Amino acid sequence: MRITVFGSGYVGLVTGACLADVGHSVMCIDVDQNKIDGLNRGIIPIYEPGLEEIILKNCKAGRLSFTTDAAVGVEHGYLQFIAVGTPPDEDGKADLKYVLEVAATIGRHMAERKVIIDKSTVPVGTADKVRERIGSILAQRDVQVDFEVCSNPEFLKEGAAIEDFTKGARIVVGTESDEVIDAMRHCYAPYNRNHDKLIFMDVRSAELTKYAANAILATKISFMNEMAALAERLGADIEQVRLGIGSDPRIGYHFIYPGCGYGGSCFPKDVQALALTAMEVGVEPELLMAVERVNQRQKQVLFDKLERAFDGQLSGKTIALWGLAFKPNTDDMRDAPSRALMEALWQAGALVRAFDPEAMKECQRIYGERSDLLLCESREAALQGADALVICTEWKAFRTIDPSLLKATLRFPLVVDGRNLFDPAEMADAGLLYHAIGRGLHQ
Repeated sequence: MRITVFGSGYVGLVTGACLADVGHSVMCIDVDQNKIDGLNRGIIPIYEPGLEEIILKNCKAGRLSFTTDAAVGVEHGYLQFIAVGTPPDEDGKADLKYVLEVAATIGRHMAERKVIIDKSTVPVGTADKVRERIGSILAQRDVQVDFEVCSNPEFLKEGAAIEDFTKGARIVVGTESDEVIDAMRHCYAPYNRNHDKLIFMDVRSAELTKYAANAILATKISFMNEMAALAERLGADIEQVRLGIGSDPRIGYHFIYPGCGYGGSCFPKDVQALALTAMEVGVEPELLMAVERVNQRQKQVLFDKLERAFDGQLSGKTIALWGLAFKPNTDDMRDAPSRALMEALWQAGALVRAFDPEAMKECQRIYGERSDLLLCESREAALQGADALVICTEWKAFRTIDPSLLKATLRFPLVVDGRNLFDPAEMADAGLLYHAIGRGLHQ
């Protein structure tokens, strides 16, 4: 099939690359000339395991191309994916400016029948707005061209996006058109061979499905973090509790790891956007608001532990920080717990020595040059001259460390573990003060 993808960010690149990889002819459109120039030179603007190899392979094979020429893009594809950003606006609702700009662009250049596919995470009712925008542009042009608009939300986890796209549990499509159903079956056929993963429903249900999925996962995380706070007060170990409840197949082990809060491009803004949507239609989103409150509180836990350990005297202290990205296998620092921690430490007069396997450039881009931030070349280098260590991201490289090395290197034998990577007893045996999340009497 001939496919056009508007947006060459995280979702657009993964979608375009994976569809090209199974033989479709894919053209990705973006307004950022520097990004497109870089992609055409083989420079991938984001870190996602496996993505660079797929892009380079399919560009070389002629199945994947990048351009800023929207007219060429609209002409190219029968399927027109909209995969641009929907950042929160001032009141927290998803900003549809970029989505509707793409819709207008398609309307201006469309000369034959197209299927327009909302891939971006968008509020319920967006497909109607896209349809109206295209229709109004066609009316201004005084032309009649048939088109369909459907919803095909993405369910990609950063760090595992390729596997999620190629081996995901479901492919949701919102449409009531037999033509669109046939087209989407054709589009996804190579990824639908083992069993039928395509789930067709009405458009509004598909739009709500995406938000509901992210909201329930965020709810599980906040629930476990609230239980972790309770475990600390009661002298229980939340890791033992996690094993006890996760063994129930009705609950499962996914997304019940306690930690220092969720971040990234999806959960924070999607929970907030869904809550605002609920309020707009007269539904009180009590649970969603609680999920967000717990998460915001959880991002302060690491700083609170440090402050208590140093009796409130953090000014002049040097803190080693392992992990800047909001999760492993990505360089994304949007709403990352590390940012809340670093900014609180700087406010308190502390210096940060940080290391992350992938997010160092992103941290430099966000914060620039600061006298109270030193980006180090390794996890060991970050420890040099540090009074304490804090772990924010559960990178595999952080899971194996000799506790005696920490004891010998840190000025004060304190490890604040925001991801519960280590055995409290082993850390204590090495002479370390180990403050994890919800590990009971080891606090």
